[in-house]
Amino acid sequence: MERKTMLIEYKNKKPDIQKLLSFGFTEQNDYYTYSEDLLDGQMKMIVNISPAGKISTQVLDNSSKEEYVLHLIDDAVGSFVGQVKTEYDELLEEISSKCFDLDVFKSEQAKSVISYVKHKYGNELEFLWKKFPDNAIVRRKDNKKWYAALLTVSRRKLGFDSDEIIEIIDIRMKPEDIEILVDSKKYFPGYHMNKKHWVTICLDGTVSLEDIYDKIDDSYILAVK
Repeated sequence: MERKTMLIEYKNKKPDIQKLLSFGFTEQNDYYTYSEDLLDGQMKMIVNISPAGKISTQVLDNSSKEEYVLHLIDDAVGSFVGQVKTEYDELLEEISSKCFDLDVFKSEQAKSVISYVKHKYGNELEFLWKKFPDNAIVRRKDNKKWYAALLTVSRRKLGFDSDEIIEIIDIRMKPEDIEILVDSKKYFPGYHMNKKHWVTICLDGTVSLEDIYDKIDDSYILAVK
C-alpha cells in the first residue's frame, strides 16, 4: 500500500521562487531542482518543483545509483527504511516552511488588498486560527491592533440565498459612518466583529478597489486608538 505518491501538491500554498533559489534550488528545464544527501551520504534525495508548485521527488542509493522506493510504502518496516522516511519527510517539511507561501485567497480583489497593505504599511497576513485556516488578520506593527481581516464565508452568512463561498474583508469604521453605509448590498454589518465599529465588504467587485483602499487607510488610522 503506497504511503504517499512521488508527486505532491500543497493545498493553498505556492512556491516563492526567490526563496527556492536562496534555499539552494537551481533552475533546470522550467523546473527548480534541489538535491541533498540522506543518512550521512548513503542516499540522495532529489526534489523538483514546478513554478505552479507541483513537487516530484526521487531517492537514489549513492552506491548503486539505483532508485530507492521503500520509503513510499506504508507497510515497509525496518530501522533503515524508517530513517529514510524520517529524513525524507523532514526535508519536505523544511522546504514547505521555508520556500512556500500561503495562497489562501484567490480573488483578484483579495490579492490586490494583500499587495496594498504589504507595500503601503509593510504588513503581512497573519493566520491565527488552526481551526480556521482560511481566515487571516492584518494589524499595525506599532500597537498590534487589527485594522483588517480577510475571511472566506458562505454568502448565506451575509443574508444571501446562496451557499457560494466568497472572500470578504472586515475593516474598522466610525459608528456614524457605519449607520450611513451599511445597506446589506455593498456594505454589511461586521462579520464576527463588533458591528458598531466594523463593516464587511465582499471582495467580488461589488465595491471598487479604490473605495476599499480608502477605507483600509481609514481603518488603519482608527486602529491607533
